[in-house]
Amino acid sequence: MAIGFAGASLVVAGAQHLRAQSIAALNSQAPVNYAADRIELQDKQKRVVLSGNVDITQEDLRMRAARTTVAYTDDGALRIQRIDATGVVIVTRGGERASGDVAVYDFNRKLITMLGGVSLLRGTDTLRGGRLVIDLNTGVSSVDGHSGGGVGAAPGSGGRVSGSFSVPKS
Repeated sequence: MAIGFAGASLVVAGAQHLRAQSIAALNSQAPVNYAADRIELQDKQKRVVLSGNVDITQEDLRMRAARTTVAYTDDGALRIQRIDATGVVIVTRGGERASGDVAVYDFNRKLITMLGGVSLLRGTDTLRGGRLVIDLNTGVSSVDGHSGGGVGAAPGSGGRVSGSFSVPKS
């Protein structure tokens, strides 16, 4: 019976790992498009601030937020280094939807990190926590109960990761 439970636990853990694969399999070198109510170019600081209904897309990945700051380098060609998004941030791709209070898309490290009341939804499966890290290099996504410093955990979670899986009807 203990072996059956351990095996079932591995299947559940593996299923959750697969659940985040859709967002994680992104070509981070694809062009980035944006739309917003307002744009401010801060050329000396090498950043662009987008505010009001910000909508950023890269291939079929979509990030929506109230405000974003896009940091870039300019050595003859502009290269995005990082996007910091605040407000209610929603990242979607395919049938997956991740949301949180803050998101950072680090183009150099190929990581998307979401903090504060994070949820990951796919179909009827849900996962909630304080911090979600999507590694675009490895395709591995992980969720922690706390977003760092003990704050930002999912409401009522006690700093733990929680969720639910659909069970196929036989």
